Amino acid sequence: MSNIENFKDFVRRNPILIDYVKEGKKTWQEFYELYDIYKEDSHIWNEYLNNKTKEDRSININNILDYAKKIDVNKLQDGITSIQKAIDFFGGMLTKDNNVSNNNEYRPRPVYRRFDD
Repeated sequence: MSNIENFKDFVRRNPILIDYVKEGKKTWQEFYELYDIYKEDSHIWNEYLNNKTKEDRSININNILDYAKKIDVNKLQDGITSIQKAIDFFGGMLTKDNNVSNNNEYRPRPVYRRFDD
């Protein structure tokens, strides 16, 4: 295996590094150079691999709480109400169609009667 393939495998096992690149904190080139110099077992990776997981947990909980605080309850209730109205409307249409189809069932005309009788 080449050194590049080993680095790719290392990144697959540590997807936290992808977040650093997406956030613009590091580039792939910088990570590859660290990998090329220190390999996998160095203490240099502790800074990136261990700290990020702790930050992510706190950031995710904080983001969820912030998002929950920003929810406008009135708008949420309006949305739920409009969805309920749509469900009631379509449900009413379905029951009307069932009632109409039950009333218009085919009844055979007696053989001895004509149309104008």
